[in-house]
Amino acid sequence: MKKAEVLKKMQEIGLVPVLRAESVEKALALAEAIAAGGVTVLEITMTVPGAIQVMRKLSEQRPDILIGAGTVLDPETARACILEGAKFVVSPALNLKTIEMCQRYSIAALPGSLTPTEIVTAWQAGADVVKVFPASAMGGAKYLSSLKAPLPQVEMIPTGGVSLATARDFLEAGAFALGVGADLVNTKAMAEGKPEIVTESAKKYLAIVKEFQEKAS
Repeated sequence: MKKAEVLKKMQEIGLVPVLRAESVEKALALAEAIAAGGVTVLEITMTVPGAIQVMRKLSEQRPDILIGAGTVLDPETARACILEGAKFVVSPALNLKTIEMCQRYSIAALPGSLTPTEIVTAWQAGADVVKVFPASAMGGAKYLSSLKAPLPQVEMIPTGGVSLATARDFLEAGAFALGVGADLVNTKAMAEGKPEIVTESAKKYLAIVKEFQEKAS
């Protein structure tokens, strides 16, 4: 899948679940529960033990899921993830060499930035979408709206503080897509043997995104 197609699918789904888990098996189970709800974009964080293995297995078993690597701090890690099937690379902070590595492989780069200076620096360096993190710490959707006013050309994914209650606000503020954490990637529900809770949550998020997209079109 070419980079333009990756970004198009990401925007169409409107969600990038940030998958954290304690093992490969638990990560795969979470991925299945989220995908069952129709959300076929996943960010596998490098904090998951065996994260590379998770990407490899999902690439082989679920080609319908758009897999990205998260919490990528350096270009070496980015390259390792790309070689195992990652179609986009997400970072919590700005590392220009990581963006450069993604460009080398024509892979979507989503570096983390928070201030206007960081965001513009990331954009000028070739970021495809800037991850605004932690969005909640700066005022949530209001902060995103404040950023988009002078920087409408910069695509942004807010992460941190996105929930079913705030999702619409972030979309209305101009989010390219939503980075969703524990509110969707519910490890507690999975530990209790209730994957249907995660699946139902995924459906609710998708419904919010679709309703917003229909009204905006």
